[in-house]
Amino acid sequence: MVALSPSLQARLSTPLKIGSFEVNSRVLQSPLSGVTDLVFRRLVRRYAPESMMYTEMVNATGLHYVKELPKIMEVEPQEKPISIQLFDCRPDFLAEAAIKAVEEGADTVDINMGCPVNKITKNGGGSSLLRQPEVAEAIVRSVVQAVDVPVTVKTRIGWTDKEITILDFAKRMEDAGVQMITVHGRTRAQGYNGAAKWEWIARVKEVLSIPVIGNGDIFSVAAAVKCLEQTGADGVMCSRGTLGYPFLVGEVDYFLKTGRELPSPTPVELLQCAREHLQALWEYKGDRGVRQARKHMTWYAKGFNGAAELRGQLSIIESVTEGLELLDRAIEQLDRQLSVVS
Repeated sequence: MVALSPSLQARLSTPLKIGSFEVNSRVLQSPLSGVTDLVFRRLVRRYAPESMMYTEMVNATGLHYVKELPKIMEVEPQEKPISIQLFDCRPDFLAEAAIKAVEEGADTVDINMGCPVNKITKNGGGSSLLRQPEVAEAIVRSVVQAVDVPVTVKTRIGWTDKEITILDFAKRMEDAGVQMITVHGRTRAQGYNGAAKWEWIARVKEVLSIPVIGNGDIFSVAAAVKCLEQTGADGVMCSRGTLGYPFLVGEVDYFLKTGRELPSPTPVELLQCAREHLQALWEYKGDRGVRQARKHMTWYAKGFNGAAELRGQLSIIESVTEGLELLDRAIEQLDRQLSVVS
């Protein structure tokens, strides 16, 4: 059984203060490329209405050269609290992009300094900035000067196990004007392999006065609580644990606020959520949304008899009708199995 220590409960009972901005939740939905679009965020927010959401990361250089804002930067007027995440290595382009982000309605601007993907790092963005702290500082100072909302950073603990630089790097970011830092407890070399090294998050918390958010291996309420207990972090950010499971942020948030666990959704409820997700992606993006939905659908299809076969079928859907028919058939089969058991 998961339990909060009295000291943790007391510490987390107050709003999260990001500079002058307050969030009534200590649980955040991570920015995820190709995932955290408007449709996905709506689902997460249904269960976590007070949590901070993040857009997919936006390329500041690309934004500089396009005439129209990309759809990934689109936020709804009522979508609060919301942060737009940017990446690049050019201070001036990032400042320009941050101004546009605030105009779009961003409550905070987040700078990605942790993405490990080669196509990002080879151009000087993401986690490559861990090896260029002077550039990272210049970026932060430029963005802080350009906008009147809090600027935050999401990063990793270092480039490799032999090059863990997060303590100096995090202090530099704070000194440059960052109002909150999220630390993924892995190096760039790890990617998403091995266990997150939460002990480094704890060490960052010891040297900074701004809020520190723990990230990495938050796949359950129990993991979130364990991370908070071990690190002393000011909150947690859920990432891969929300793939095919937009309930997670709300489950953690509810537990931190009440000390009680919500019942997990049934396989039927998961597939009903998948159905809604597919329909909404098609309405929002058309056929491109259906293609993007394939990966989401396979993430939902797990934990029940026939899930593997359904995953294979959903991964190659060509139309929204085909996907809905597959999901409806699976839901009907699960309902039948349940009625036989009962």
